[in-house]
Amino acid sequence: MKPTIVLVHGAFAESASWDGVIKLLRADGYPAVALANPLRGVKYDSDYLRATLASIAGDIVLVGHSYGGMLITNAATGVPNVKSLVYVGAFAADAGESAAALSGQFPGSTLGETLNPVKLPDGSTDLYIKQDVYHHQFAADSSADDAAVWAVTQRPITEGALNEASGEPAWKSIPSWFLFGSDDLNIPVAAHRFMAERAGSRRTVELAGGSHTVAIPEAAALVTLIAEAAA
Repeated sequence: MKPTIVLVHGAFAESASWDGVIKLLRADGYPAVALANPLRGVKYDSDYLRATLASIAGDIVLVGHSYGGMLITNAATGVPNVKSLVYVGAFAADAGESAAALSGQFPGSTLGETLNPVKLPDGSTDLYIKQDVYHHQFAADSSADDAAVWAVTQRPITEGALNEASGEPAWKSIPSWFLFGSDDLNIPVAAHRFMAERAGSRRTVELAGGSHTVAIPEAAALVTLIAEAAA
């Protein structure tokens, strides 16, 4: 029986961002779950993912995009049926590191200047990408029309989540694979290379000209990598 592929989206996206990947996985006979990531905080969101994993029988391959990488890094620790981790333009943090710190460790991210903050009643802040720059910042290798829809349907992340420290990383004990675009404007490509090498990536795929959401136009390349991780 093939493992279940659990897909975890990141900030400024939602579970439908995996549509193309899900269609190809289903065609290849893989069961899949696309988590509705709360985007409220690393521990909260990781606990939510861990609860979902507990409901799945059999082997699991965890796939995380962007901030979703923080969650697969934390939620998979100590979960014996998670066999592989696949990072897709994603954060593979070590203990004590935050997404914001990792992104700022290398030059190249322009995310900060594109954000629209929204103050919440509890005093926290939600962050969105401004709709007029979403295509260029987040999805430049997809069509402008598609990106315009995603800009409207994007889900915000709390500012605190991007600054919350990660726990003991699952990639130290579970094999990992990495895929990212060379033109990612959210997470610098140097950061992706650094994280992949540090995690001992079994295979690293860097797609020339790829944006932060490179796995949308390049869904087939990601599914090929997932199949390798599932083997």
